[in-house]
Amino acid sequence: MAKPKKTPRPKAEPPKGFRDYFGAEVTERQAMLETIAEVYRRYGFDPLESSGVETVEALGKFLPDVDRPNEGVFAWEEDETWLALRYDLTAPLARVYAQFRNDLPTPYRRYAMGPVWRNEKPGPGRFRQFYQCDADTVGSASMAADAEICAMLAEALEAVGIPRGDYVVRVNNRKVLNGVMEVAGILDPTDPDRFATERGIVLRAIDKLDRLGPEGVRALLGPGRKDESGDYTEGAKLGDEQAGIIMAFTEAKRTDGAATLKALETLVSGSENGQNSVSELSAIAELLGAQGLGEDRIVIDPSVVRGLGYYTGPVYEAELTFEISDEKGRPRQFGSVAGGGRYDDLVKRFTGQEVPATGISIGVDRLLAALRAKGRIGGAAEGPVVVTVMDRDRMAEYQALAAELRGAGIRAEVYLGNPKNFGNQLKYADKRQSPVAIIEGEDEKARGVVQIKDLVLGAKIAESASHEEWKAQPAQFEAPRADVVAEVKRLLGQGR
Repeated sequence: MAKPKKTPRPKAEPPKGFRDYFGAEVTERQAMLETIAEVYRRYGFDPLESSGVETVEALGKFLPDVDRPNEGVFAWEEDETWLALRYDLTAPLARVYAQFRNDLPTPYRRYAMGPVWRNEKPGPGRFRQFYQCDADTVGSASMAADAEICAMLAEALEAVGIPRGDYVVRVNNRKVLNGVMEVAGILDPTDPDRFATERGIVLRAIDKLDRLGPEGVRALLGPGRKDESGDYTEGAKLGDEQAGIIMAFTEAKRTDGAATLKALETLVSGSENGQNSVSELSAIAELLGAQGLGEDRIVIDPSVVRGLGYYTGPVYEAELTFEISDEKGRPRQFGSVAGGGRYDDLVKRFTGQEVPATGISIGVDRLLAALRAKGRIGGAAEGPVVVTVMDRDRMAEYQALAAELRGAGIRAEVYLGNPKNFGNQLKYADKRQSPVAIIEGEDEKARGVVQIKDLVLGAKIAESASHEEWKAQPAQFEAPRADVVAEVKRLLGQGR
């Protein structure tokens, strides 16, 4: 009789495209999000936590991967309804506003932070679950709402540690490009669906300008492009004159905003919608200038188009301008960490009526990586003070000592492993990156004192001191039991 097969043990690893986050990574993210939230609150925005699961119908098909409009989400069927994990925080906002619009103020300013999920092919630094940090204004068609979002984004970047000169918020208007495409003959105002395929290719091509360069974009506007791997991407098949008009749009940025706006006005001459959209950009620039946000922080840049299909007006992108080294040691700019724009048609899917809206989304993991690259975060995280256990029968007393430290606002814990080997307790404290260890044996208890071990100083001494200096134990001293909180505070306050 054949032996029954043993059930294989599950692999102790997350699914492909997912990862775990430990200690400092989590606390650094929380600290950054709290800083950004404080900026948003100062601008009058309220927090919103929407459901992580939505109906597929409510989410809509607005993923960046337009070549797979029915893919890209983690979805399942339940009671004849398809549900999915949210792929961003904007589509759920549209559903929330449509559902509660009679109870919410208009305009409604909200911010949201949390994980989103995309069922896409993972790659280096690209995961299927990641954090976003959004701020949106729903119910205002005023360009003041767009200017406010841009100003708030600039302030948030500076608040978390990206100084002026290391970032720029680039602003454009999708309707300007619509005017350019109207002039180029691939947009018919009387038949919006005509040339839709060509326009989609044009949008995606311009959005890849930084990566492909002018020559690559020009190829995608024409017959198409073959990449280094041999894969061929179909082009928009525009004529030379048409492609020239589009390329002139991407090259319309001048040395200052006024000159750029003048160049755009010339390009959209003959398109009423295009002329109006240039006026909207001009209004945003004027509003930002009135708030003291000059072109050292926010600029008009026609190359920004954003990939998502629901943008209907102004679009924004925050780019970090400092250099880092790639995996091969080559210098490159860090790139984009946030993007957004106006999406006046998104709520309309639920209500049938146009509801103006605009917003921004910060890529949390990208921004954290930038802060690490700048050295603003990523140092060794300080662990808790460890109260060692010299007598397991006195565990209650050790717990009381730790509670006393916590009551004073000091992070502290009692060693809960086997206390028999004291060296293991100190190894544990070292692994926890503890700054201080508290020692109270029978002798110390009888004399009303404790031993306080400065583990940070001890580590420094161990690196360079002689054997005699190390034996002298300068990193460990005795203090009255009543003074333990004050002494620990003193050590932790030395800014080491």
